[in-house]
Amino acid sequence: MNFDIDNRQEQYDITEEMINLIERVIRESLRVEGIGENYEVSISFVDNEEIKALNREFRGVDRETDVLSFPMEDEFDFSIPLLGDIVISLEKADEQAKDYGHTLEREVAYLTCHSMFHLMGYDHMNEDEKRIMREKEKEVMRNLRIFKNI
Repeated sequence: MNFDIDNRQEQYDITEEMINLIERVIRESLRVEGIGENYEVSISFVDNEEIKALNREFRGVDRETDVLSFPMEDEFDFSIPLLGDIVISLEKADEQAKDYGHTLEREVAYLTCHSMFHLMGYDHMNEDEKRIMREKEKEVMRNLRIFKNI
């Protein structure tokens, strides 16, 4: 499993601990899905301004969001297939972490997990899809002891 980090914001430090946590979340998400680790994932950290522009361009929604997922839909002949791209607004993640009373690292872990399941084809457009996706997210977070009591 390979993953690349592209830090395009300047407000928050990307610590070695955060990178290690992200790697654990990616690996566990792939394990829970049962598809092996022969994938590459790209993660970009941005600010609210950039994610708002991306959200407007790709989803037609003119406001900031916490995370965007861009599954790789084309089949290319890579030695390691690219699963897709994850874009996280650390600014929005920090706002949400404060609102929920937990750390930025925990919020980034959840957003990474959430986005990984989007990259693997899950969505939450209706209640059945939402339930299935949430159960997978909870399993990953419990397995990594990030969600302790669910």
